[in-house]
Amino acid sequence: MNADEYRRMAEMEGVQWWYAGMRRIARSLLTPLLGPAASPRRILDAGCGTGWNLQDLSAFGETHGIDLSPLAVITTRRRGGRVVQGDVLCLPYAPRTFDLVTSFDVLYHAWVQDDVQAVRELARVLKPGGLILLKVPALKILWGAHDEAVHSRHRYTRGELETLLAKTRLELIRSTYANSLLFPVLLTRRYLDRLLTRHGSDVEMLPPLLERTFGALLSIEARLISVLNLPIGASVFAIARKPAA
Repeated sequence: MNADEYRRMAEMEGVQWWYAGMRRIARSLLTPLLGPAASPRRILDAGCGTGWNLQDLSAFGETHGIDLSPLAVITTRRRGGRVVQGDVLCLPYAPRTFDLVTSFDVLYHAWVQDDVQAVRELARVLKPGGLILLKVPALKILWGAHDEAVHSRHRYTRGELETLLAKTRLELIRSTYANSLLFPVLLTRRYLDRLLTRHGSDVEMLPPLLERTFGALLSIEARLISVLNLPIGASVFAIARKPAA
């Protein structure tokens, strides 16, 4: 990802409707599964970007981040996050180090040339009985200018993400699409992008009314996802457990 994209992320990730909404959905998925810990819980966010997810995940335990980008590492450290520079294909951690491993919009990236190996690495550093939460962009029909701007390699279906976890012998707990209520709007935007040959990413602040409206819709989704799986959407989440034995 280019430097300008990271700067936009650093400015908007704390408040922009999509980033804030995805964090709410992740919390909604994790909270029922993470009861009181017998000892301090260690959490890794693999591909931590500018560090906002580390702040959010700190509600569940001690957070650590890793990212390939030096700019991401610098930005996260400025926020006080524990972070190292490294590759998800070869994590610089001992086996069975973390109780929870998360990865938000990383596996889809062009530099992750082997997503199976990446998930195996995430599982390797996970303790037996620990949880892994993955989030990736969904559905090829939504491929557009944003994907090109952020160097996407692939958009996944729910079934593909489930198969990826099965290949690494992780036990699927649940999977669901997200950003579903706005799916018609996003699909229309993608068709217009192609028609108008638009270029550039979607990382931008919308007019305040739209920010509030879209944010409210994702808040509704976070409540829905706490009790059911959504059938379609622009993202897909999956949670799995590393077998205890």
